[in-house]
Amino acid sequence: MQFPLLTFHHRPVREIQYTACKTKVLVNRLKKNEIKGRNEKLELLLFSTVSTMANSYIIAIDFGTAYSGYAFSLTKREAETEPRLKYWGRQVALKTPKTPTCILFDEHENFLSFGYEAQSAYFKTRSDESRKKFFFECFKMSLYGKVNYLATSHRKLSVLDFYLCGTIDITVHEVLEGGALKELHKASGNDFGGQTVDKKFKEFLREIFSDSLWDAYEKEHPAELQKMMYEISVLKESDDDVEISCPYNLGEMAKEKQKMEKFFESLRGVSWNQGAIKISKQKVRSFFAESLNGITKSVREILKKDFKIEYILLVGGYARSLILRQHITNQFGGQYKVLCPSHPQEAIMKGAVLFGRNPALVASRISAFTYGVSLCHRFDESKHKADKRYTNKEGEWCDSIFCILVKENEEVGWDKTSEYSCTPIERDQTAITFAFYRTERKIQGLMYVDEWGVEKIGSIILESPDTARGMNREIKLQIKFGATEMTTTAIDVDSGSTVKIDLDFMAKSIKSFRNNVWQK
Repeated sequence: MQFPLLTFHHRPVREIQYTACKTKVLVNRLKKNEIKGRNEKLELLLFSTVSTMANSYIIAIDFGTAYSGYAFSLTKREAETEPRLKYWGRQVALKTPKTPTCILFDEHENFLSFGYEAQSAYFKTRSDESRKKFFFECFKMSLYGKVNYLATSHRKLSVLDFYLCGTIDITVHEVLEGGALKELHKASGNDFGGQTVDKKFKEFLREIFSDSLWDAYEKEHPAELQKMMYEISVLKESDDDVEISCPYNLGEMAKEKQKMEKFFESLRGVSWNQGAIKISKQKVRSFFAESLNGITKSVREILKKDFKIEYILLVGGYARSLILRQHITNQFGGQYKVLCPSHPQEAIMKGAVLFGRNPALVASRISAFTYGVSLCHRFDESKHKADKRYTNKEGEWCDSIFCILVKENEEVGWDKTSEYSCTPIERDQTAITFAFYRTERKIQGLMYVDEWGVEKIGSIILESPDTARGMNREIKLQIKFGATEMTTTAIDVDSGSTVKIDLDFMAKSIKSFRNNVWQK
């Protein structure tokens, strides 16, 4: 039976697929001793990937906004097996499938630890010592910005733009006969994840203790504050009154201003209870309002489309929240069956391993971008810009034409290979460069690769040593879409020379260069 399935999750397998290319590129550059800067070393440390080893081993690393972890399979692909998980937290008397996405550096910006180990070390650090350290949490979205700074409450480390947000992605799949998935709607996301709730908790604590006191507390006791926020992130999974132990230093600073009870007199839904801050269930639910409203709006926009959805599936760390699950059921349960696995946080990693073992599980997907290659055309002054004119001994050419390979929202099969044919622009040319680009802008009116909204994602150079047939040589370009990587192969038909590249989905714009191939 075939039926549409809407999947709502906290950063999907798509995240792992896209970052696989980035990691591979960084690893190759590391082997060549080309990575020297601190930014790129940090990037290599943090990027997620699905990798295969000896065609038998699969490792899926889920680098999440709030929590990260990995799953793996050590058996041959043809053997049936349950993905195995790495469990974290032994040093803090826990056993969890993921560890907090936080990282600790020393005062010299040298890496110290990650996850629970980083948290534990930072929490135990005295206030004066902690101000010398660099501790970052929920920093994943910074990896998608331009080089700038990651900032703690008191220091900054040169890395990338930082955005404090959790992430929600929504996709639509059709379950085909045999169990394979067909993507009907590309993943669409927003920043209304669990971190939005944490932010509301923190804003309420500031309201309780006043801006001046809270600012001083953040500055003087950052490690103690981080421990408190971690406790809050765990408490938000329930739908009940919560009690947050008031940290020692926050209590001492507050008592210097007035009696603790005074801070709570004018606020509703909160009270002081023998050393703890007690927040009512109704007040806790209010912290979810912005997140839930944003998610509901995004889901309704997709449901308006003619997908005939029958099931809504919740997976990922945020799906552990009872308030979230109840809200989705209340909003959509009358029309759709809402499902959530017993261990939603593990589902992303295990699913990635299963997909790595058998890519055919996703029969097709929807292209998130329009992809193209830069080629030359014969110059036509009636339609080409004058500054794109390029002259060689073979004539006049228009440079940097954006030639579309696949369009945004186009369905591509996981094993689909598209083939294109072109020729050199010079008779004695022995090397041919292909540069690849992507864009999310409307393609109507788009002609050149250096226009706004177009970014370069990779390039290859093909050797063409046999020039006997001059410009009549055939150059084939094969593009394979839909698998975990976008693979491009260029073939010089006469000599048999080939070159292959797995395009880097995460790269930002790179300065373009003149093309030396054209399409008739």
